[in-house]
Amino acid sequence: MKPNIGAGDKGQTSLLYGGRVSKNSPRPEAYGTVDEVASILGLAKALCTEQYAKDIVHDIQKDLFLVSAELAAEPEHHQELEKHGWIVTDAMVAKLVATIADIESKVTMPTSFTIPGATAGAAALDMARSTVRRAERRVVALMEADDLPNANVAAYLNRTADVLFALARYEEAGTVEGEA
Repeated sequence: MKPNIGAGDKGQTSLLYGGRVSKNSPRPEAYGTVDEVASILGLAKALCTEQYAKDIVHDIQKDLFLVSAELAAEPEHHQELEKHGWIVTDAMVAKLVATIADIESKVTMPTSFTIPGATAGAAALDMARSTVRRAERRVVALMEADDLPNANVAAYLNRTADVLFALARYEEAGTVEGEA
């Protein structure tokens, strides 16, 4: 995909299915934060030592394209997204719940606060998790303004943060650092 050089020089950006808004408006703020998450997850995937963790991260990265599509489209275009299968579904949220259970079956979760940084991969996963929480706050703001019809978007991000927390603990398993 070739970049559209210069189109946003005046502080406006295009939405999916048309329309332009300020780059500082809530919708681009939300999908821009999801874009940050995808990039941080790329770093995490490169730094993780466990293939299991890399595979989960890769699946989440793919799903984030659907999250971004929903955030980049005005509510009146939701049916068009749905027609193409570009929406966050109950099944996607359920898959994350199952993933959390699977991770927790492989590693003991901490019983106190966790200090990120026991391993490079875990630190990147924790950074992604905290950025997901920011994306989630941006999504909630859209929902509260009745500007996002699919509540699964917030649920997906909430569960993603939980997966990333558990996955970071999995990635750092065997180290003595991490608990406060």
